[in-house]
Amino acid sequence: MPAMKTWQNLLQDSITTYDDLKKHLGCDNSAICDVIAQYPLKINPYFLNLIKKPGDPIWLQAVPDPAEIHDQICHIDPLGEEQLSAVPNLVHKYPDRALLLVEKQCAMYCRFCTRKRKVGTSKMHISSDSLNAAYTYLQNTPEVREVLISGGDPLLLSDEALGDILSQLRKIPSVEIIRIGSRVPSTLPMRITPKLVNILKQHHPLYINTHFNHPTELTEEAAKACAMLADAGIPLGCQTVLLKGVNDSAEVLKKLFTGLLRLRVKPYYLFQADLTKGTNHLRTNSSVGIEIMRQLYGHISGMAIPTLALDAPGGKGKIPLTPQYIIEQGASLKFHNFRGEVCTYPEPCNHQ
Repeated sequence: MPAMKTWQNLLQDSITTYDDLKKHLGCDNSAICDVIAQYPLKINPYFLNLIKKPGDPIWLQAVPDPAEIHDQICHIDPLGEEQLSAVPNLVHKYPDRALLLVEKQCAMYCRFCTRKRKVGTSKMHISSDSLNAAYTYLQNTPEVREVLISGGDPLLLSDEALGDILSQLRKIPSVEIIRIGSRVPSTLPMRITPKLVNILKQHHPLYINTHFNHPTELTEEAAKACAMLADAGIPLGCQTVLLKGVNDSAEVLKKLFTGLLRLRVKPYYLFQADLTKGTNHLRTNSSVGIEIMRQLYGHISGMAIPTLALDAPGGKGKIPLTPQYIIEQGASLKFHNFRGEVCTYPEPCNHQ
């Protein structure tokens, strides 16, 4: 991969067809053509270079699997986003915050994507008219104090287009906080340029939640991208998805979460994979994540431990999933500590 290529050049050189997969990765399963016809493929050269062998954690995230079109368990729109869209591309699920979709493309199409039904396709239509309708809705809905910009990946917009969206949101007095959801620091970190950072830092308070799933993604390029953002005063969080064969072990996640902390990225959520049609082969049993969390608490810094959560189907919202430590509640609280030892904590006396 030539060092002088721009991020735009890298996107143009992405793998998008079955023939590309055969050429670069030696894939030889024509059933993948049927998968790509339904769920688009894109792997840019940077992320492609992280794949070391077939079936490794990067491969599983990026390379189409015939199992995607045989999924009879999961749902097209698992989080009920379409029914919660006040206007096109604006999802208002929680009382004080809204999700604004501003871009349909990503630097790499994750095979487990929640919006697999439309990201990278004509089903996701974003225009100046739809954006203006969203701004009007937010202007007329002052209880929304926080807007999360997502897609697709908002950081694949041009600097000017992204700057305009941020400026329009900042004109709305009731919008106090802007968050950007982007996987670019992991999948195409060279997109984080000084010009982009200068635009972003003009719109504080602004936060970025990025998305790393495996320690292999913590490259020098990713570290540089995160450092540029953090140096601009942008708090960084990470929303990791628990995936079978990718990161469903405590040892992998310990390495990932402590590595993220070194990059000044706070592990924020560890998500149970959504019930998205075409992703069932990558989902884990909920007990797997709960047991992993038990192996994290007390064994790595609390700063490095995210909240394990399930986004309830049908737009019911995020539900934290936590190991059970309490044995008995009464005059004293009896519980297990992180070593499995039984401990007792006397409750305050209620007598005056």
